[in-house]
Amino acid sequence: MTTTIPIHILSGFLGSGKTTLLQKAIHYCNESGLKPAVIMNEIGDVNLDGLLIEAEVPTAELLSGCICCTIRGDLGMTIHNLYLENRPDVIFIECTGVANPIEIIDEVTDASLLLKVNLQSIITVVDAPHLLELSRSKQGKTYRLMQDQIRCANWLILNKSDKITSGELHGLEGVIREWNPHAPIEATIYSEVDLSVLQGLVYDAGTKKPEKRHECGEGCKHEHDHHDHHVHADGHVHEHHRDHDHDRSHGHHHTHDHVMAYTHYFDRAIHSEQFEEVVSKLPKEIFRAKGILQFTDTASRFLFQYAYPEMQFVKITPQANVPNVAVFIGESFSKETVKAALERL
Repeated sequence: MTTTIPIHILSGFLGSGKTTLLQKAIHYCNESGLKPAVIMNEIGDVNLDGLLIEAEVPTAELLSGCICCTIRGDLGMTIHNLYLENRPDVIFIECTGVANPIEIIDEVTDASLLLKVNLQSIITVVDAPHLLELSRSKQGKTYRLMQDQIRCANWLILNKSDKITSGELHGLEGVIREWNPHAPIEATIYSEVDLSVLQGLVYDAGTKKPEKRHECGEGCKHEHDHHDHHVHADGHVHEHHRDHDHDRSHGHHHTHDHVMAYTHYFDRAIHSEQFEEVVSKLPKEIFRAKGILQFTDTASRFLFQYAYPEMQFVKITPQANVPNVAVFIGESFSKETVKAALERL
């Protein structure tokens, strides 16, 4: 490699508008003569957000876990393989909504052991009404996770700004400034921004990098990752994992262990109005849901999107044989209750 590939990380909590921003970024690159590539991370075992990407773009998927913890170590090799197979000019990484991007910095650094890559930006998309609601109580793991996502960004997109008042927006900007006094904040609707800014963003790893890791002794209960990296002469990164069950028994955990994902596969078509009724009664602990559905009362298939408390259905024509499936993501909710309601359909 003779040039350095810029990497942009798209962060933000569930339903904030990251995929919408990604779509716009891909379109901007294509219009500018750049070849983008995408890495999409889903906490569930299916990648439904990828179906929203209309343009043909090289895409790699990291499923069934979060790249900042349970599938750590996969990102570096994924970046490496994506480059070798596609030779992109720029790579966008869309994190799962529960990822802490501070820890993902280490993973991009792993890729730099194999390729000339540069972490150009961490862009955090903030769901304005959701953060406003959480900021009133200033409690909960989700609130703290959103703080971390905001703190480490060098560009903040305050999305869905039309859903709060101008006074609330001004107050929310003040709250965000307490956590991140440097990154520009842009209030948006549908993540509509001037993406030419991407080329001028430079992530200052010297000021944004995580604090030095704590060296743990016996009985330590600090949060940290549980694996070691070794770069061999062949250029491959080999990773040695410790026993995660053992670690959990000693109090080791990640900041979003409370976040759960339930994937439900339907073996037949369901009635659209009955499904909407089930979704309208979901507990507030479920922040995000999405799926591909075949209804008995419509001819088309639909991509279903839900970000508490709003739902949306988009008519689609899948190009591959994809299942009827719905994924629900939330905080400490009853999977059994959701499963029973869906099975009654």
